[in-house]
Amino acid sequence: MAKLINSHQGELLNQFAKGKSTAHVDLGIQNCVIYTRVSSKEQMDTNQSLEWQKKYCIEYALKHNLQINGYFGGTYESAKSDERQEFNRMLKFVKASKEKISFILVYSLDRFSRTGDSAIYIAGELKKIGIAIMAVTQPIDTNSHAGALQQNIQFIFSKYDNDLRRQKTVDGMREKLLRGEWIGPAPTGYTFLKGQATQTIVINEKGELIKQAFEWRANGMTYEQIIGKLAPLGLKLPKQTLTDIFRNIFYCGYISHNLLNGEVIQGKHPALIDEDLFLRANQLKKTDGFKSNKANDNLPLKVFLRDGESGIPFTGYVSKKRGLYYYKVNKPGIRINRSAKSMHMKFKELLSSYTINPKYIAPLEKQLLYTWENLSESHSGEKKALSLKLKELEEEFYALRKRHALGTVDLAIYHEFSAEISQRKEALLREQEKLDQRISNPKELIRFACQLSANLSITWDSGDFYQKQKLQNTLFPEGLAYDAHLNNYRTPKVNAVISCIALLAKSLEKNKSRTFQKNPEKSGSVPGAGVEPACPKTQVFETSASTNSAIRATIGVQK
Repeated sequence: MAKLINSHQGELLNQFAKGKSTAHVDLGIQNCVIYTRVSSKEQMDTNQSLEWQKKYCIEYALKHNLQINGYFGGTYESAKSDERQEFNRMLKFVKASKEKISFILVYSLDRFSRTGDSAIYIAGELKKIGIAIMAVTQPIDTNSHAGALQQNIQFIFSKYDNDLRRQKTVDGMREKLLRGEWIGPAPTGYTFLKGQATQTIVINEKGELIKQAFEWRANGMTYEQIIGKLAPLGLKLPKQTLTDIFRNIFYCGYISHNLLNGEVIQGKHPALIDEDLFLRANQLKKTDGFKSNKANDNLPLKVFLRDGESGIPFTGYVSKKRGLYYYKVNKPGIRINRSAKSMHMKFKELLSSYTINPKYIAPLEKQLLYTWENLSESHSGEKKALSLKLKELEEEFYALRKRHALGTVDLAIYHEFSAEISQRKEALLREQEKLDQRISNPKELIRFACQLSANLSITWDSGDFYQKQKLQNTLFPEGLAYDAHLNNYRTPKVNAVISCIALLAKSLEKNKSRTFQKNPEKSGSVPGAGVEPACPKTQVFETSASTNSAIRATIGVQK
């Protein structure tokens, strides 16, 4: 082995040696910064661990003669990403500081980062400029290969632990969605009810406006027009938000989410609109190749009107030479062409068959209001019965929990029967919700329905495209069928309220001496046997919930 050069001459030669000297160098006081963080706002608001982390870091700095040049973090930042404001501010400071920074002090390595390979890369880049990451509860000398390896392993395990937590969270969220429960903020128009045993979402005031927006869109109104009509009503929405609302299947009672992997689940929340309206608003309902129903004041029956045999909707066009409008069905084997003027005249004739004499408005209002009140009262017994059943279920569930706690019922049986009880409870709650539906001012709505019934043709004739469409869809929810052979319309479904008002008025016209009785058994809602077609009492107002919907649909014409 060669001898070291120790002579004076050797000292002169040492200045030509390569590599760094291993002789001890007194570095004096070294500089550091402290970084603390928590992963949630709740932890920050309650000051959980932030001060504790800072206290340990300060104690370590004092013990090891380190000068603290700054504090960073002190807030909630997720460590699963390195795109953190305070984290990046700290990195920028230590790299640019005029006073050499030697250490970044953290309480533990998972406080620094949980990104695994990314954290290893950042630590390596910092080490190149002489900055070490020091976890005060896991002190490691990263100057050695073994120490650097140990720190990297801890970074990888932090990421692994984070991935496990995330997977458990994702699995829990997916299970919740599969049960029909929503995760995240309630969509516009809905509100979470707090303090409920199970997730309860209700429709709020904005929901009623959004429902109206769906109807406008289904009737061909543009986004700009809908936005303009919603703003004065107190709902200001940018176009992109409105687009997202129209595409959100949540509004017709379903749940769609990225975690469901392409599945659509029936939600437990109340549907704001039915599926038919949702599809029409999105122009997805089958139209046999025809374009969407664009607004044209001269052709309000487009799409709404269908061929009685094939079910194909009518489209429309204008003869430029004659300046006249026509409706047509032009398919292989089917050629129907009718002037818009004649089709509109026949539609007004149809409306006249449901139009009542204004002199009958007052007695009809009185009888319909009485019928409504009578039906509302009749459901009080049903509501009491439902409340008793719900109470019994609660007691049954309490007994099940008690037996499980005492060990007489094992876990598998407990889960089986608790799930069954929950399903029964949800079914009862849905029934209760139907009975709880209320109209805030039934008297005003009934008055409006009667007055509308006295002016159907005038109201339709004086409206623009959207007003005509609104009235058409309210009176005939499934549209109209046109029989080309008989040159007449067929009505698959008619609004229950308007239909019954018309039948009652015809009954009065036939028997002017008839008087209304405040007697459920002799209610004026039941026409005499001589009126055709007969209208049994159950067809007038089957339930308060169905009456609510029918009257609300009718009152929507004025909006």
